[in-house]
Amino acid sequence: MFSGHRIKQQSKLAAQIRLSYLILLLPNLVFMIYALYNLFLVSERYNTMLNSVVTASEFSLDFKEDFDYETYLLIVGNVAPEDSNIPTLLNDAKGVVDGLKGYTNTDDNQKRLSSAEKYLKNLEIYIDRINNNLKSEDKYEDNMLIWENDVQIVTSLLQETINEYIYYENKQIQVAQAKNKEIFLDIIKISFIITIVIFMIILLVSYVGPIWITRPIEEQVKQEQKQLRKAEFELLQAQINPHFLYNTLDTIIWSAEAGNQKQVVNMVKSLSDFFRASLNRGKEIVTVKEELQHVRSYLEIQQIRYQDILSYKIEVEDTIYDYSIPKITIQPVVENALYHGIKNKRGGGCITVTGREYSGHFEISVEDDGKGMTPERLKDVSMALKAEKLEEKNAVYGLYNVNQRIKLNFGDEYGMEIDSTYDKGTKVVIKLPKNLTEIVEK
Repeated sequence: MFSGHRIKQQSKLAAQIRLSYLILLLPNLVFMIYALYNLFLVSERYNTMLNSVVTASEFSLDFKEDFDYETYLLIVGNVAPEDSNIPTLLNDAKGVVDGLKGYTNTDDNQKRLSSAEKYLKNLEIYIDRINNNLKSEDKYEDNMLIWENDVQIVTSLLQETINEYIYYENKQIQVAQAKNKEIFLDIIKISFIITIVIFMIILLVSYVGPIWITRPIEEQVKQEQKQLRKAEFELLQAQINPHFLYNTLDTIIWSAEAGNQKQVVNMVKSLSDFFRASLNRGKEIVTVKEELQHVRSYLEIQQIRYQDILSYKIEVEDTIYDYSIPKITIQPVVENALYHGIKNKRGGGCITVTGREYSGHFEISVEDDGKGMTPERLKDVSMALKAEKLEEKNAVYGLYNVNQRIKLNFGDEYGMEIDSTYDKGTKVVIKLPKNLTEIVEK
């Protein structure tokens, strides 16, 4: 009856707790993603510009001096054209210029690199002319003029262009540093704002959270208490149903008319005790001793009515008398044994109520030697007791109510188990924790 509702409420509560955690973590998560992303961009851009400046600086320092010197050696004949390092210097320079294009993101520096490429092409042309002149013996002066007026001027222009590139890249680094500073200040501002927001959320959650989280628990408790009260009311109604009351009063009248004064007194006393135990000042939990007195009163009344077919025994260890039990737990089981077991068997029978203490719990058994149940019927009854919800008109509704009340009060590991053999009888075992009534009430 209650397990499905309980599971649903627990799931709802867990979802609310997770949502409250997410609300607290979300600002931090957004801020961390923002900060890490910006720091990554800053770092990548800074490394790119730094690599650009370093590469360009190395090129600017070495290329002019090396190229002019290698050209001079070629002209004066100290180095043969096939042994010259000039082609290597030109290829390396082209590679550096191509690489610098991937570093810079400004249009002006891209134009400077394009100019550098033109200068390198001019140097290739000048070197080709010098190599052609070397094939003639009278072209030395022409080669020297090319070296002085063309090669050295172009290498100077190339060096100047690369130096301008370095200068403006350094300016970009300064701009990037200024942006980095702005980003750092923004991160500090956002951190401060997030700290305030989180502090406000914590204050809000500390006030609203307990209400928000405990509300499902309160609703669950109210619902289960409502169901418990309903079950108790239905059980109480069952004890004072008109048939039982009319039949008992008729028996009292018959005994009075027969002059059996002692039997009348006993039945009136038993009926009084029965209803006193049923009401029991509104207590939901009673002692085993009080519950057994209720059962004894019931059996005394029924034995007078069914004296030809009913006998009973109550054999309960007195060590469990002070343990707690939900009110009206044993009597419905005894009533079930009488009407569905003993009355359906010819020749009458006996109902035996026993109680025994174990290491972690105690058990009360109600056993009859009545008609019993077929295996199919026993299976249906056992499954009905374990069902999540049961129709009120079901034949085992009373036992189902008792079983659910036990589980609601003490947990799912406690409750009733039924065993029955057709034509031999039925045994119902009620398992309960060893709780003292005073502790349960507190």
